[in-house]
Amino acid sequence: MSDVFARISEDPLDTSAVDEFVWRAESGAVVAFQGIVRDHDGGRGVVSLDYRAHPEAQRFLQECCDEIAGRTGLRVAAEHRVGSLTIGDLALVAAVAAPHRAEAFAACAELIELIKARVPIWKRQHFSDGVSEWVGL
Repeated sequence: MSDVFARISEDPLDTSAVDEFVWRAESGAVVAFQGIVRDHDGGRGVVSLDYRAHPEAQRFLQECCDEIAGRTGLRVAAEHRVGSLTIGDLALVAAVAAPHRAEAFAACAELIELIKARVPIWKRQHFSDGVSEWVGL
């Protein structure tokens, strides 16, 4: 059985599926991250987001998860949503299970940073004033 789950999805994300994938009887801690669409950015009101992924985004996400799992020996899962999202929708979920909380927290934080830095998924923000802009391009 693989110690990694990585997926790009157009469907709403399910946090319980990610948590359940990583948890095992020897795990004393599951640390999860939920990236949620918020209603503001930089002092401006946000009404929705569009996420678009490079055709190989799945491979990049898998590589991020593999790297963390390989370095730590822990079970790792991450799922990123693409498409149109509204306020309160989950954009990214990730989880890491470990025997102890400190290593689970550290590995999950590192996983999120890798995903943000390496996975080619772009975000277009739609603001309440009718303007929209791509972030990170």
